Amino acid sequence: MKTFKIGGIHPEECKLSAGVAIEKMPLPTQVAIPVAQHIGAPATVVVAKGDKVKVGTLIAQASGFVSANVHSSVSGVVAKVDNELDAFGNRRQVVVIDVEGDEWEEAIDLKGDFKRTFNLTSEEIIERIKNAGIVGLGGATFPTHVKLMPPPGKVAEVLIINAVECEPYLTSDHVLMLEYADEILTGVQLLMRAAKVNRAIIGIENNKKDAIALLQEKVSKLIGIEVCPLKMKYPQGSEKQLIDALIGRQVPSGALPIEVGAIVQNVGTAFAVYEAIVKNKPLVDRIVTVTGKSLATPKNVLARIGTPMSALIAYAGGMPDDTFKIIAGGPMMGRAIVNIEAPIQKGSSGVLLMSERESVRAEMDNCIRCGKCVSVCCMGLQPYLLMSLVEKKMWQEAEQEAVYDCLECGSCSFTCPAHRPLLDYVRYGKATVMKIMRERSVKK
Repeated sequence: MKTFKIGGIHPEECKLSAGVAIEKMPLPTQVAIPVAQHIGAPATVVVAKGDKVKVGTLIAQASGFVSANVHSSVSGVVAKVDNELDAFGNRRQVVVIDVEGDEWEEAIDLKGDFKRTFNLTSEEIIERIKNAGIVGLGGATFPTHVKLMPPPGKVAEVLIINAVECEPYLTSDHVLMLEYADEILTGVQLLMRAAKVNRAIIGIENNKKDAIALLQEKVSKLIGIEVCPLKMKYPQGSEKQLIDALIGRQVPSGALPIEVGAIVQNVGTAFAVYEAIVKNKPLVDRIVTVTGKSLATPKNVLARIGTPMSALIAYAGGMPDDTFKIIAGGPMMGRAIVNIEAPIQKGSSGVLLMSERESVRAEMDNCIRCGKCVSVCCMGLQPYLLMSLVEKKMWQEAEQEAVYDCLECGSCSFTCPAHRPLLDYVRYGKATVMKIMRERSVKK
């Protein structure tokens, strides 16, 4: 069975909500919708206090090529446009809306009409995706329309659909495939037409046998789409590792997937594209896994963008008494949050509640030079060395060691017997080196 060639680990799956049907969250009384829910320039607010909005009303417009529109996820009145604390304690601009109902923009057709897509050109599909504010829903939140527009001289050969979901605990993509397989495949076909490719591969890890079987049955009637089961190994959901696993091509250091003829889109993104093109529905909601070993009822919930994380936790049975840490995302690549009243965003795949026993780090010891961090690094880096260089602020040497190639997957820290915070240091070093590289580029 296929997988990527270098490194990787096998953390405990903990898919507590696997097979749990999607539940639609009740509307909150108020939402706070961030205007920067994507990689790139924040969107520019186009509404003001007192304005009435409906579900799907544009409230912030993309302000650059790499940017994305933001739409209201509820109907009601704009209470304020202000800077509020996000999940990690940073102040971010949000549009706060008092909910008064669930009235949708007239142009949105929730029943959908596939016929309206028949004559759309690649350019028209990309424009509609852009208008709908769709970004990568696997967590990276890169504007989808930008990915579908390769730079001059680069040609896409294959569309890869990332349905791996290798992060422990998370199950939102899995349940989406089980409940919306036809819609996902329609989205894949639309993405193929947008990217002007004749081949698409859906990569799914082998712990989702029901989803594999269902999609394989359905793609047998379609041309150019295949489903490829993959051996379970983390971080297979990373773009470069998935490309290696599925088509055996290695993306060069510092390069993008298009360099090897691939465009990668998350399975949730494919579903969002279906809704944007067939229903004319912007990205105003998403499926979020709310989970944890002590949580009363781990769930997969369909929640409106801007809903407070506290509301999701309450809907899943409330915060357990032994909760010590809450993570936005999964335990490997997610980040601990400091504000549960912060809203879910387009890239919010999960809310994970962990006890003290699960989340407290062991005391750091000296490096024993075992080399385990090197053996599991799927980018071929030397995390122990990078940590040392960052500690000493040796930025030029860290750049020479390609610290910018780090995926921040956490495999090095996970496997270190000395409990060294390798990822923390490498992540800081990566951010610092990339800032230096950008400043050097501007000066040139």
